[in-house]
Amino acid sequence: MPERKVLTGNHAAAYACKSVGVEVVAAYPITPQSPVVEKISEFVESGELPNTQFVTVESEQSAISAVVAASQMGARVFTASSANGLAYMYEILCWAAGSRLPLVMCIATRALGAPWSVWTDHQDAFSVRDVGFIQQFVESNQEAYDTVLMSYRVAEDPRVYLPAFVSYDGYILSHTMMSVQIEDDDKVREFLPPLKPHIHLTDFENVHSVNPVTPPGLTVRPEGNTPGYYEFRYSMQKAHEYAIEVIEEVAKEFETKFGRAYGNGIYKPYKADDAEVLIFAVGSVASESRGVVDTLRDEGIKIGLISLKLYRPFPIQHLRKAFNKAKLVVVFDRDVGYGMEGILAAELKSALYAADHRPIIRGFIVGLGGRDITADQLINGVKKAIEEQDNREVQLDTHVDFIGLQLNELGFKKEEI
Repeated sequence: MPERKVLTGNHAAAYACKSVGVEVVAAYPITPQSPVVEKISEFVESGELPNTQFVTVESEQSAISAVVAASQMGARVFTASSANGLAYMYEILCWAAGSRLPLVMCIATRALGAPWSVWTDHQDAFSVRDVGFIQQFVESNQEAYDTVLMSYRVAEDPRVYLPAFVSYDGYILSHTMMSVQIEDDDKVREFLPPLKPHIHLTDFENVHSVNPVTPPGLTVRPEGNTPGYYEFRYSMQKAHEYAIEVIEEVAKEFETKFGRAYGNGIYKPYKADDAEVLIFAVGSVASESRGVVDTLRDEGIKIGLISLKLYRPFPIQHLRKAFNKAKLVVVFDRDVGYGMEGILAAELKSALYAADHRPIIRGFIVGLGGRDITADQLINGVKKAIEEQDNREVQLDTHVDFIGLQLNELGFKKEEI
């Protein structure tokens, strides 16, 4: 029978791993991720995960290396990290995606040093956007549990075979307790059947190489380029394109089986049907924006929210449809694309460039390093964007707006920075 528990986001992710019966977990601690793997270790020690190998390692790079190796042996695997630990994994993340391994990994988002911070923003998750993983963001602990289940189903689909990140805000979700429904194991197994690996290095009857081999009709070039590398990259791109359809299918099946839905599995709209102004955000920023929408609606502003769940692959066609009636989109980024603007804002502009309808897009940076994001700050940002939406000079200005700076309190002057 399903069981309702009060859990942190980290423990919700751990219970999801228990529900799917992960076979190999590699663990290296880093705040605020550590309780995920700690809880899984308790399940292993207590005998609740009798078929799980729990591997303690000496670094984050070793953690991802261990699950890559186990995935190549045909096991269902899991690991997790945050911030600088995630950055230390970077090289092997590329190997995981390039080898088309369906592993799942959680990111408890945290600011990257330096300067040092253990508090949340989204810079670490966005920094690995191009390694080849599917990436989804969540807004609640229930959504974290559910998204881990769905991510295994998507990653292991033969049309996809790609690794997946599930990203949730450090402390805001990772250490905050919420009610979470843990599903019956038999029901989860109906939704997620046993892994049928496409790479299994112990299957000696069907030997595979995890590196590209020379395809028929191609010859090795004298300069020593890896034959088939270009074609492997093409196949990864196509897999990402197929993944969008698979994610929608899995989201619908999940809703039918478990009764919970997160928009269309791609994004979660809130009061968006008649909105002339739309907020665009992910994770905790999107959560805070829901109350902002209610407040501004009471003031007579036709505003709504598009909370992006699927970040990679970036759902261009879905976003063109989502914003096809809006006059103005206000993007709140908890990250910076240094030298440009917020990453979400820049990517949305790219996605809508060729759309039949192109709303004005105004981006703001908020909440870096765990700085509090208040409703008043977001309201002021929206109102500023509305006031300036017809000002062409503002639209052409390359200045990036940061909300919530405390320059005077810290003894800085803008002209000194």
